[in-house]
Parts: sequence; C-alpha cells; structure tokens
Amino acid sequence: MAMKFNHAQKVATAHAITDLLAAHGVDTRQDLHAWLDHQDNRAALRTVKGVGPKSIDYIGNLVGRSHVAVDVHLRAFAVDAGVLDLPYDQLRAVYEEAAALLGHDKGGLEHAVWRHRSKGA
Repeated sequence: MAMKFNHAQKVATAHAITDLLAAHGVDTRQDLHAWLDHQDNRAALRTVKGVGPKSIDYIGNLVGRSHVAVDVHLRAFAVDAGVLDLPYDQLRAVYEEAAALLGHDKGGLEHAVWRHRSKGA
C-alpha cells in the first residue's frame, strides 16, 4: 500500500492531484521535478482543494527538490526562537536564509527541525 488515508477529503485531494498531473502529461518523478519549476504549474496545483504552499513544497521534496515545507513543527520551532506570526512565504524564507548562513541544505535543515520538534511534541 503506497498511501493510507483515513479521511475522505485526503483521498479526494490525492485523486485530484493525480488527475491534474495526468492531464498535464506528468508521468514520472523526473517529469514532476521539472514541472514544478514553473509558477503556472504550482498555481495549478493550488487550485486543488486541500493543496496549499506547504503541500507543494512537500511534493517538491518527495521528487528530489530541496524545499522548506513549513508545518506546525517548524512554526513552533520559529516561535520558540522568537520569530512570531510570519506568513508562510516569509517564514519559509527565514528558514532558507538560515540554511544558507549555516551552509546547510534547505531540505536538510527543514527535516532536522521537523524531527527535533516532532519528538518533543
């Protein structure tokens, strides 16, 4: 089993994403990696109910891109560090800048923070 969803909306979202990608000729991991390069395609994904910027960044990570997918754990870590109430794009930029300053991969830093926070949650 590739995915186990217990919520009907998540199943519907997965089907809608699949249908959208198929309609755009996205058949492989490499296709999706390249397809996500274009803002119009990312915007098309946002039209799917339940897909926001975090989902798109996470999908990018799954196909080998290095993104920061800001979730509840990354937000909590930022709050603990004194970074409060930033919109998604700005908080993602903070994490990306921190990764650059520290000489780390963006996705690697995101994963490290996520693991740290999820263990303490």
